Amino acid sequence: MASSSSATYTLLQYGDDPFKHSFADPQGNVAFTINEVMRDPNKIIRLIREEPWATAHSSYIMGPDKSYFFFGAEERPGYVVYGNSQIKISMEFFLRPGKKEGSTSRYFRTQTGLHFKWKIISTHKMECQDDKHRRLAVWEVSPPDEENFGRLVLVHASLSMVTEILTSLTLNRMAQALGW
Repeated sequence: MASSSSATYTLLQYGDDPFKHSFADPQGNVAFTINEVMRDPNKIIRLIREEPWATAHSSYIMGPDKSYFFFGAEERPGYVVYGNSQIKISMEFFLRPGKKEGSTSRYFRTQTGLHFKWKIISTHKMECQDDKHRRLAVWEVSPPDEENFGRLVLVHASLSMVTEILTSLTLNRMAQALGW
């Protein structure tokens, strides 16, 4: 992969279940895995950045290597925790609605305080943008003839916060599935 700031990185999503799937690069290296780790008594989902993929991009990737989604009773919104942190971030904080009436955007803030949004174009496509409307990532469902369910294209600048982008994407997809 090119290291230029204009480079893009594609991750293919395998599995259509928002609570259990993985992302791999086109060479087959698994980048992220999302799955249920326990019920205590409520569902807990873990997103983990896989070490071999992260090592291959270690010059650019920063931030936490995993996040946990702790759901409330009856799969209601709970909270998210990055890595081994004790800081609990409300799921609703990640799903803040757009400022304009009728907006389908969902806003989130990174751990470093930067503001971003997922612009939900349809149930099949979302774009992650910064506060200057620059596109950082695009997720969309793949055409039916492809074996992977979806595709995430990341710009180079997004790698420094890739786990946070994947966490917010995953939460938005889970929220859609649960009708939040």
